[in-house]
Amino acid sequence: MSEIKKITTPLTDDVIDSLQTGDRVEITGVIYTARDAAHKRLVENYEATGELPFDLKGQIIYYVGPCPAKPGQAMGPCGPTTSFRMDAYTPAVLGLGLKGMIGKGQRSKDVVDAMIKHKAVYFAAIGGAAAIISKSVKKAEIVAYEDLGPEAIYKIEVENFPCIVVTDAKGNDLYVTGPQKYAR
Repeated sequence: MSEIKKITTPLTDDVIDSLQTGDRVEITGVIYTARDAAHKRLVENYEATGELPFDLKGQIIYYVGPCPAKPGQAMGPCGPTTSFRMDAYTPAVLGLGLKGMIGKGQRSKDVVDAMIKHKAVYFAAIGGAAAIISKSVKKAEIVAYEDLGPEAIYKIEVENFPCIVVTDAKGNDLYVTGPQKYAR
């Protein structure tokens, strides 16, 4: 087993450069949540006004619509959603300074190309582990688009949030190299 890399947000180019496909990481700091409806609004609002509801520079967006929290919890179960649904908006969001994304599933060529251009990384969280992942969330507050309910954008404080680097800033992609490794 490889060593777990501990990283903190916001992400710097040095941190991005140090991450390679297959690295296991634990993230501590602030990350944001957003799914496809929130991404669409972010891009449309920015194109219309030139403003964002929060600064994306160096940040990570987790593709999740969390379940309601039980008493004493910051957030309910929060497993990753399929990242492909954000691909239409991701290159634009990366161009606004986003440095990391957390989700599940393969990304489009346009997203990988934008990750290389803007020096960003894609992490995978483990689907089916929503209750365990929620234990790393220490605080959560809605920062934009409250009318979207669970798909609103949350600012969450995490401690040792577990994930894996799936696509690094050089474009190396575990969804491509993993199957190749075991092909006959």
